[in-house]
Amino acid sequence: MGPERGARTRAAAARPATKTDSVDEASLRARLAGLPAATAPARDPGPLVGAAVLVPILLSCPPQILLTRRSELLAQHAGQVSFPGGRIEVGDASPAAAALREAKEELALDPTRVMLLGRLPEHATGTGFLITPVVGLLPANVALTPSPEEVAAIFTLSFATLLDPAAPQRRQSLRNGRLREYWVWPHPEHEIWGATAAILLRLAQALRAAAN
Repeated sequence: MGPERGARTRAAAARPATKTDSVDEASLRARLAGLPAATAPARDPGPLVGAAVLVPILLSCPPQILLTRRSELLAQHAGQVSFPGGRIEVGDASPAAAALREAKEELALDPTRVMLLGRLPEHATGTGFLITPVVGLLPANVALTPSPEEVAAIFTLSFATLLDPAAPQRRQSLRNGRLREYWVWPHPEHEIWGATAAILLRLAQALRAAAN
């Protein structure tokens, strides 16, 4: 599959548990108002490598979660589903700055088109990274041009799937003689698992908790 020129809605095959037609910018900002500030400086990741990703919510009706499939040419995590993001560099003022820089490099996303809402809990990966997920709102018509060296495809996850408590599934696999558990989200075309799936779960939990 070649790079797509824009984010197209891919309705996930899952049972919607929450009405999403009324979810708009104001309600999203209210639900996520309790998140820590997105622009706070990064903390020392210790033995891990500090990284940041942008968790983009497209303000379509209903909203959609923007995701990418990484290029097969990349040295790490090739072909996997991810959020725009990467390592936090010395010149980055915060994880949010790193996430926006990476999103610009990967998708030509104008940082001024992103309304930052806050950050989700950090996620440590088995590959040695400590990821800070930064949540931001994007206009539905935002211009995106994926870099073919980094991004193979842009797609979305429906809000109905995100807010369905039954959608994410816990799975197991044996790797190097060790049993490993991880989350998987349903999608008709892409396999959403690992760190990306875990971050989506955190976002869903924050949105559902605020709605109750």
